Amino acid sequence: MSNKKVFLVGPMGAGKTTIGKMLADLLKVPFLDSDRVIEERSGADIPWIFDIEGEEGFRDRESAVLAELVEEPELVLATGGGIVLREENRQCLQKFGNVVCLTASVDQLVERTYKDKKRPLLQVADPQQKIRELIAFRQPLYEGVSDIIINTDGRGPKVVAQEIIQQLNMKS
Repeated sequence: MSNKKVFLVGPMGAGKTTIGKMLADLLKVPFLDSDRVIEERSGADIPWIFDIEGEEGFRDRESAVLAELVEEPELVLATGGGIVLREENRQCLQKFGNVVCLTASVDQLVERTYKDKKRPLLQVADPQQKIRELIAFRQPLYEGVSDIIINTDGRGPKVVAQEIIQQLNMKS
């Protein structure tokens, strides 16, 4: 694989952070999670940013962090589920690295996220319905920006990370 920059996109709970860490270890490159970088730099967690600045304020921070992180020479970057909402972000991802979309069934996404109170968009009466709505809108954006699409349902992170490397090697 010539370009050792891999950007993971996909819905919350698809495994971007867990698989991203494993992938970075296998590729021997740094791992970053754009949401964690935003939290570290702002000194506040994402639910707080959403409460104070709204989703638009959070998206502004997300775009600024992405524009900076894609300049790293090598990395695996796990992005937030909504990073694909802005055209500028989609172009940035495609221009600077290999984009891998991780997907999972709604049932798996619900199972993986139902206890997590740090996901502001899921703090609603029916999180499963919210996940369905988010996927219906965002899936075409994830797929449109991606070089590779991999389903993570019932699969271990190491197996998925190895498959990503295989597919990226075939692509280059």
